[in-house]
Amino acid sequence: MVFGVHIFVCTNKRTGSERLSCGETHGLELVAEFKKQLKDLDIGLKMRANRSGCLGICDFGQTVAIYPEGIFYVGVKKEDVAEIIQSHIINKKPVERLLLKEKNE
Repeated sequence: MVFGVHIFVCTNKRTGSERLSCGETHGLELVAEFKKQLKDLDIGLKMRANRSGCLGICDFGQTVAIYPEGIFYVGVKKEDVAEIIQSHIINKKPVERLLLKEKNE
């Protein structure tokens, strides 16, 4: 099946390391929230939200990747899900404050 929007939420839980990880618990909460809010959205677009393994940028906080654009959001909280859906998915405008940016920006 081809999806118009595919949302990947990191649920990686790192053990035995001092590096941060997104964490399974918080990640699964975000997956559930995306699914809940997308379920009732009727915009004629096939969408899917699911968990993913490590996306490699856990140091920036909870990570969400949205395809086909390949946009990465970091530091995402449950309260941000509605904004991401409304702004990015419906209105095609990325949520600037959550975008992954280069360290030197």
